[in-house]
Amino acid sequence: MPNEDWRELRTPWGQEVLISGRLAISEDDRGDLFIHPAGDLDAPPSGHMPGSGYVFDLITRTPPDSSSEARDPEDNLEEFDALSVEDLGYLREQVDAAKKTGRAVVANLGIVPFVDIGIVQAPSLKHPKGIRDMAQLLVATLTEQDYLHEVFTRQSDLALRNLAAAYDVLGDDIDVLYLCGYDFGTQESLFCSLDTFDSLFAPYYRKVTGWIHTNTTWKIFKHTDGAIEPLMSRLADVGIDILNPIQWSAAGMDPEHLKTTYGKDLVFWGGGVDTQHTLPHAAPEEVREEVLQMCEIFSRDGGYVFNSVHNLVAKSPIDNLVAIFEAVKEFNGT
Repeated sequence: MPNEDWRELRTPWGQEVLISGRLAISEDDRGDLFIHPAGDLDAPPSGHMPGSGYVFDLITRTPPDSSSEARDPEDNLEEFDALSVEDLGYLREQVDAAKKTGRAVVANLGIVPFVDIGIVQAPSLKHPKGIRDMAQLLVATLTEQDYLHEVFTRQSDLALRNLAAAYDVLGDDIDVLYLCGYDFGTQESLFCSLDTFDSLFAPYYRKVTGWIHTNTTWKIFKHTDGAIEPLMSRLADVGIDILNPIQWSAAGMDPEHLKTTYGKDLVFWGGGVDTQHTLPHAAPEEVREEVLQMCEIFSRDGGYVFNSVHNLVAKSPIDNLVAIFEAVKEFNGT
C-alpha cells in the first residue's frame, strides 16, 4: 500500500507526526492507538500502542484452526507476490533519487523474508493464516521442519524471480541489498541450535545469496540481534557480507573478540553505542567515550559502518544524541 496523502497525527505523548493517509488508525477511550490492516478500520487491528507507550506492538492473531494438520504452506506466503510493473517503476525512481546524493544506495526490496520475525504476525493481512505467533514459530523450527522447508522453498523460489526482475530494472545501481531481519539471538543465547541453522535455514540463504553474488555486484546486508557469536562464521559462510546491529551488550559478544575473529569476513554495521543502557541513561561524556572506543575497535583495518547498536529509544537525552555525532566527527578528524 503506497505512502501518500500525508496527514498529521498527534501521538499519545503530544508530538505531531506525519502518517500516510492510507494508514488506518483508531483510538479507544483510554487513549490507546490501534493500526488496522489494508487501511480498513473495520478489520481487526494488527498493531497496538498503549497511551503510555512509544511504539506499535504487533498483535498476534492466531487463526481459528492453527493446528499443523490444517495448515498449507501457502498460508505463510499470502502477503508476498511477484513484483509488479508499478513496483519496479517505483524502485527505479527511488534508486535514481538515491544515486543523485552521491552516496551508496542501500535497498530493501522486501522480497526475501524467511518468516522474518518482524512480520510473522502479518500486520498487512486482515485475516492471516498459517504460523502467525512467534512462540509457535520458534517451536516449529523443531517440530514442523517439513512445513518450514516447504515455506522456505517457495519463498526462495519467489525471491529469485523477484531478484531477477529487479536486477533487470536496477542493474548494479544498488550497492547494498537488505536481505532479511530474522533474529537468531536473545540477550543470552541463540534462538535455535547450530544444527537447526545448518539444516533448516542455511540452504535457503545460500540459494538466494548465491544468485545475488553470481549475477550482481550487490553486497548483502543481514540483520540479527542478540548473542549470535556462535553463528557468525556460518553467516559469512552462507554469503552474508554485512552484519547488523552488532549487539555487543549481549552474552559472548565482546567487541575485540568479534573484530579479531570475524572482521575479515564480515563488515560490521552498527555497534557504535549501546542503546539499551548507555544512550538513554549515561552522561554525554560517557556516550562520547563509548563511541570513540567502539570506533577504535570496529574500524581497525576497515570493514565498519558506524551506527548505534539498535534503534534509539524514546526519551534518550538530546545531549546524548549530539554527543554521538560529535564523537564520530572527532574520531574522523572532521
